[in-house]
Amino acid sequence: MPSSHRPGLRVSSSLTIPESELSWRFSRSSGPGGQGVNTADSRVELVWDAANSTTLTPYQRDRIVDRLSGRLVNGVLTIAASEHRAQLRNRDAARERLVALVAEALRPPAPQRRATKPSRGSKERRLTAKKRRTDVKKMRKPPRDG
Repeated sequence: MPSSHRPGLRVSSSLTIPESELSWRFSRSSGPGGQGVNTADSRVELVWDAANSTTLTPYQRDRIVDRLSGRLVNGVLTIAASEHRAQLRNRDAARERLVALVAEALRPPAPQRRATKPSRGSKERRLTAKKRRTDVKKMRKPPRDG
């Protein structure tokens, strides 16, 4: 689709990645495709330079670079899509994947779990269950003479 129809990728209400920061690469895809598999460039790579993005705040940039550090190469995020036979559908799949990745990276971390001691009742229940299990296994053994 022409970039004039799409103003950018809307990640959240406060963040939209402009189309000018996205670049595309196309190549031949492996997999199903019939006669057109050797001629159509249906595999899509979406490239976004997250480290140098002008739309991110410094806080957002730091969080994305930190959370996606395993996927970034020199601050650049590359997403490949080749699951569909049509290039347009692969483009849409790559866009959706980028939005999901960035949204997940920007999500605040879950609050840390506060360590608690097991209650007295839970300790007793655990020990009672262990004793019951021991008795069940003892009953399975043949009786000892002697």
